[in-house]
Amino acid sequence: MTENLQSCCLANWNMEMKLDPAKDDLPLMANTRHMLVKHYVLDLDVDFKSQVIEGTVVLFFEPGSRCKKGGSAGEGACLSQSYETCKIRASEPCHSPVRNVSARSSKTGYNDFAVCAKGEKDTSDKNGNHSNGEQASGISSSKNCCDIENHGSEDFLLVLDCCDLSVLKVEEVDVAAVSGIEKFTRSAKLTDAEELRNRRNQIVHELVTLPADHWREQLYYYTRCSQAPGCGELLFSTGPWSLMIRKAEVQAPRDFPHAIRIWYKTKPEGRSVTWTTDQSSRPCVYTMGSPINNRALFPCQEPPVAMSTWQTTVRTASCFVVLMSGENSAEPVQLQEGLLSWYYYVTMPMPASTFTIAIGCWTEVKQESHTADVRTNNEFSSLFSRADLRLIEESCGHVAYPCRFQNPAASSQLVIPHRVFAPWCLKDRCAEILLELIPQCLSAAHATLGTHPFSRLDVLIVPSNFSSLGMASPHIIFLSQSVLTGGSHLCGTRLCHEIAHAWFGLAIGARDWTEEWISEGFATYLEDVFWAVAQQQLPHDEAREQQELKALLRWRRLRDEVQNSEEELQVLRPNKENTGEVSESGTCIIKHGLNAEKVFMQVHYLKGYFLLQSLAKRIGEATYFEFLRKFVQKFHGQLILSQDFLYMLLEDIPEQKGYVRIRYGLSVENIIQAWLDTSGIPKPLLEECQTWDQCRLVQQVNDEVIKWIQVNQRARKRSKRKRRQDEVAFQKLLPDQLVLLLESLLEEKTLCLRTLQCLEKTYHLDEQDAEVRHRWCELVVKHKYTTRYAHIEKFLQEDQAMGVYLYGELMVNEDAKQQELAYKCFAATQKQMDVSSAKVVAEMLF
Repeated sequence: MTENLQSCCLANWNMEMKLDPAKDDLPLMANTRHMLVKHYVLDLDVDFKSQVIEGTVVLFFEPGSRCKKGGSAGEGACLSQSYETCKIRASEPCHSPVRNVSARSSKTGYNDFAVCAKGEKDTSDKNGNHSNGEQASGISSSKNCCDIENHGSEDFLLVLDCCDLSVLKVEEVDVAAVSGIEKFTRSAKLTDAEELRNRRNQIVHELVTLPADHWREQLYYYTRCSQAPGCGELLFSTGPWSLMIRKAEVQAPRDFPHAIRIWYKTKPEGRSVTWTTDQSSRPCVYTMGSPINNRALFPCQEPPVAMSTWQTTVRTASCFVVLMSGENSAEPVQLQEGLLSWYYYVTMPMPASTFTIAIGCWTEVKQESHTADVRTNNEFSSLFSRADLRLIEESCGHVAYPCRFQNPAASSQLVIPHRVFAPWCLKDRCAEILLELIPQCLSAAHATLGTHPFSRLDVLIVPSNFSSLGMASPHIIFLSQSVLTGGSHLCGTRLCHEIAHAWFGLAIGARDWTEEWISEGFATYLEDVFWAVAQQQLPHDEAREQQELKALLRWRRLRDEVQNSEEELQVLRPNKENTGEVSESGTCIIKHGLNAEKVFMQVHYLKGYFLLQSLAKRIGEATYFEFLRKFVQKFHGQLILSQDFLYMLLEDIPEQKGYVRIRYGLSVENIIQAWLDTSGIPKPLLEECQTWDQCRLVQQVNDEVIKWIQVNQRARKRSKRKRRQDEVAFQKLLPDQLVLLLESLLEEKTLCLRTLQCLEKTYHLDEQDAEVRHRWCELVVKHKYTTRYAHIEKFLQEDQAMGVYLYGELMVNEDAKQQELAYKCFAATQKQMDVSSAKVVAEMLF
């Protein structure tokens, strides 16, 4: 190994050694620059009794960017991962090939694992991984597996992201044994083992590089190859965050098996999925998303650059419905009495972190009578028709896959096929709210951005322990039950937010996980735009007023968050000029990726939203939306950094608007410095926030606040008879106006009991949406309105996505009854609560 390569290895080693288990940084350990997963085939059994998912995942690889050309330098670079990783894991066991791990064949179906042969001692380590110790392959210690002193002749190590899994066995897949696979080889003549190995890797290469219009054939052979027999078990070792795999005497990625099968089990405490009960008290399990994504569901490559496709077969009891990220609406197949099999696939390459699954006794909510009206706002429809239909004639910039942007029929599809699922007890409410909203919001999104990136959509109301109001994944959206109360406003805006992620967050993703604003800032900005179009009869001026009111509410939230959070967590691009950079092997560390409080912070949503709003205001909305459609057309199916968006935007400004750049000092460098690389409130935003107070809807609220202050003053002085004679006429307020009203009243030092009673009765606060009820609960806590503590208890149990910081409010007053209520609610929900939520609440309480 050359001196420069040794320095590079040491640099990576130093970076990874800085990871302190006591801190909140998240490691991405996969060596994606050496080998890159192109496709996953998952074959899984779900057991609700043991709360375990078990089965296999077959991974199909291509050499990574550093190893495709081969050569001595490339080989040396690819050896570095064995040096880096083995030093980190030096104290951990290296597992030899496992004998008798399974009594089941990958060809003949799946039965229970026979972990140890009869009479044998279970050699599981503390992580649940299996090994037959020193007897196979002569491995006597981890030093022999990772001999640091002789790393120059070290076997290549494949490293996958993995945690909270029991890995049972890893083997090479003999893809050459598949009948008819000869079509993927250049020669059938085999002279030795090396040629057979090369033939297998050649088959995988030809398979993963098939043209996009051969996707059906490709999926067929992926399935056949995944069922092929094994042709040699591989050595593996696990760490807290990784699974390391090697094959003896294979020293370069190009020679490493390109198709491997991993046998594994999840653990009930695994952090990628949550086992719980739904609102009808029936068992269910679903993926939680961040912070660790799917590495506790299956071994994978987590870095966004590892964009792959997948197909999944899931077997579970017949009472359950399996929903998943998949292009097809799976129809279950009965394997035997009481057992169903579900199959989904995806042909658009995406990061493994976007894979989503939800299994439960879901009920499909269907339209019984009329079909929802999906007319679109003429202004936005005409903008799309003028500019965007020409774009489909241009070629796409992504890797080849069956792309909807090149399909004229898909480009003109206003509303994609969609289904709604929910626990049985919420079926009627979903029918009342969601079935009408979804086509309106989908149509509004198409009118704004054009072609829907995905061909279909499932919407699922998830259990009450879900830690967010919504989460978008390919072909499926999770919504909290909190959006179903108090009319359609909160549900509609949140649905628009999640639909926006189809373009920004999924079809276009951030190349660096720390740039969350690319996903959340765009979705927050576009939710207002979509919602304005979806409200078909809303005049343009009223839509603008509602957006200005929303801007004020977001400004207040951002201001409060900046005042009460660490400066380091307020920066949208924490890695600054190093954003997007990884080590020589592809590993990197996500700063604060495991910070529990960061999950609940809104800074990436809000600062990103205000940046996009500011740019639209300066450039002009018509020009801005025309640009967004061009940007989507150019970058869909790809990963971006902030500067990709900003450079294209400023270059796209028409010549007649060139003065805008000069007048506002718009340059990529200035924007990044003011908005992305700096903590606190961006200076341009401080100048703009003054205007929102002048909005008509805000002025209405201000007038109502004055009335309530006067009512409160009179209530404290006058008799009951007099108060009845001085009844005040209050205006009807929109949901966002009610939020602002209650926030303003929270700033008052004292509201008497009669004022609170009148406030509750006037606006029917217990029947409003969750955003309004949250502020009402804050008022109840502040003024110790004890007869309404039941409202708080209900909110903390049923609106867990929004109730976390109410626990802090209950504790801060040091009131015995309020603290008792906090302890009571936490005790009732802790076991079902999301891990991050439980951690934050526990810190508040204890």
